[in-house]
Amino acid sequence: MPLLTTPFAQLDLIRQPEQPDEPLQAFDAADEYLLNHIAEQGVTLQTRVLVLNDSFGALATSLAPHATVVSSTDSFLGAQALGKNLVRNGLTYDAVPVVPASEPLTGPFDWVLIRVPKTLALLEEQLIRLQDQLAPNAKVVAAGMIKHLPRSAGELMEEYIGPVQASLAVKKARLLLCTPEAKTVQPSPYPTRYTLDEPKIELINHANVFCRDGLDIGTRAFLPYLPKGLGSARVADLGCGNGVLAIASALNNPDAHYTLVDESFMAVQSAQENWRLALGERPVVIHAGDGLAAQEPESLDVVLCNPPFHQQQVVGDFLAWRMFQQARSALVTGGALYIVGNRHLGYHSKLARLFRGVEQVAATPKFVILKARK
Repeated sequence: MPLLTTPFAQLDLIRQPEQPDEPLQAFDAADEYLLNHIAEQGVTLQTRVLVLNDSFGALATSLAPHATVVSSTDSFLGAQALGKNLVRNGLTYDAVPVVPASEPLTGPFDWVLIRVPKTLALLEEQLIRLQDQLAPNAKVVAAGMIKHLPRSAGELMEEYIGPVQASLAVKKARLLLCTPEAKTVQPSPYPTRYTLDEPKIELINHANVFCRDGLDIGTRAFLPYLPKGLGSARVADLGCGNGVLAIASALNNPDAHYTLVDESFMAVQSAQENWRLALGERPVVIHAGDGLAAQEPESLDVVLCNPPFHQQQVVGDFLAWRMFQQARSALVTGGALYIVGNRHLGYHSKLARLFRGVEQVAATPKFVILKARK
């Protein structure tokens, strides 16, 4: 794989999760453009730099030996990639502190470097939190590949931080150079809330939660077919989002034991709040993680999953396939994975390669609900 070469360093970087013969690199031209811009401006070890949404740690790893860097991300995999890439390039795993996007920032910061995220609600929430965290004469710069850089990103920066000047395009990347100005600190519109009719629960959704304004249609198709009569089964909600699948299942299975995991810190925060709202102090394990990678083998009876079909802007079934493999490892013999998926994704044949029995539980014109038994 090519090295990231900038005035700060020449780095060998990997993506997370790792896969053999990785076709994609862990940085892009927007990372290079942003780092070259900062090098022209100059930083010192006393310069406090905040990096937001650094996909695999390219920015923070480059700057770590040259400035005081803090990274904030909503991705467990992104945080893991940063640590691994620091070690890979001669630094310590914790050389750059990571603040989950669900937690407050502690400024003031002299530079704020933003990789514009796919979800603009996350950008909006981050900009709102930045408003009282900037040092005098702070510089705020956002970067992205032009095809992933909507006009509204600059409009949000202007609304919450100050005037924005767009750079010239370089290698199909662009910078948004923002000049902070005094503004009245605005309240956040997040989290959002909506109520389901069946089950009758309210759901809290922090800014980066998938379908935060209403239940996504895949989950809506899945809910009526969640397994009942589970007794004291050990159940995991893999890629739990706001926790709705596990909560709905738990309401029908009062003696079952639940683990909820998602790679988004804001999803985990939402799921924790929603579980307490619906189920009070009922015991549960909810955590951010790389799917079921940390789950003991053969320690679960049931896995529920509405798998993603993209990682950031990259569309594909790599993450779903990996989740199916993790579920198989974590399930006891005779245990079952229940999933919902778009018909055209062909999950039935993929699951049949891993599980001894796959059956269609239900179908709608768009989705299938499948049960795969180990």
